[in-house]
Amino acid sequence: MSLPRFYPIFDSADWIERLVPLGIKLVQLRVKDRTLDEVRTEIRRAKTICAAHDCQLVVNDYWQLAIEEGCAWLHLGQEDLDTADLDAIRAAGLRLGLSTHDGPERRRALDHKPDYLALGPVYPTILKQMKWDPQGTERLTRWKSEMGDVPLVAIGGMSVERAPGAFAAGADVVSAVTDITLNPDPEARVRAWLEVAK
Repeated sequence: MSLPRFYPIFDSADWIERLVPLGIKLVQLRVKDRTLDEVRTEIRRAKTICAAHDCQLVVNDYWQLAIEEGCAWLHLGQEDLDTADLDAIRAAGLRLGLSTHDGPERRRALDHKPDYLALGPVYPTILKQMKWDPQGTERLTRWKSEMGDVPLVAIGGMSVERAPGAFAAGADVVSAVTDITLNPDPEARVRAWLEVAK
């Protein structure tokens, strides 16, 4: 499967509404600390925006809502695998991306036949506290050689400047969060990402 090479992650439909029209074709909605009704509203808004711009929306974590709202993609972390109903997710036709941080997690994730695997953090990240050390681009190369056709997403501390190295190391897709949302000009940063990910 071929995926767009640039994969930003935003925590609200507001960000998606602001930046997807610039040409983003794959985006994740990662909502935290909101009520289920609020998350549902965010998913519905994001789905409408993405549909209008031919962009694939990936819902993080909320697998029941993703099914109920007729979404096409879901992303789960390792801890989510313990509680998510993977049979229901597959029966609903959802494509599945999974987070991985080390070899055992990668092997566990591949057992679930994901549609992509995310490896991170590649570099130090300020987004959240991680118990894993930065993996570095060398691990991207090794993992890609062992994963077959499963797309590999590089995440964690990624920037426009670091993206070419991640692609050269074997990443099929590069994901970014704070490199965009903390930039003084997010629109210009997205345009730079779209250029580097051509």
